[in-house]
Amino acid sequence: MKYGEKIIKEFNPARDLELWDNPNPENNMAIEISLPEFTALCPRSGYPDFAAIKIEYVPDQKVVELKALKLYINSFRDQHISHESAANTIYNTLKTALKPRRLKLTADFAPRGNVHTIITIGN
Repeated sequence: MKYGEKIIKEFNPARDLELWDNPNPENNMAIEISLPEFTALCPRSGYPDFAAIKIEYVPDQKVVELKALKLYINSFRDQHISHESAANTIYNTLKTALKPRRLKLTADFAPRGNVHTIITIGN
């Protein structure tokens, strides 16, 4: 197993999702993050699912470190998880860790079998 595979396989968001202090919490800074290469496995067929994840948030005291976020998103690649569960898991992890003023997550899954799913959570 290569070092990157090991890091992704062993990633634990409670331990490894690094947060930084917001440098200006008095400002209403909006942060948008695009993660266009999300992958996971269908819990029924085992086929890969692909999605573009978009995160929009207004931080309070903490911001997420981007490499840690990338590793967290990549940790889904070998999980058998539904579109809905994946989106809600990511949203809930970020909401709990960051306690942002505002958080919105959009998971735009690539069409498969003539079905295109877009899941939006938050405001």
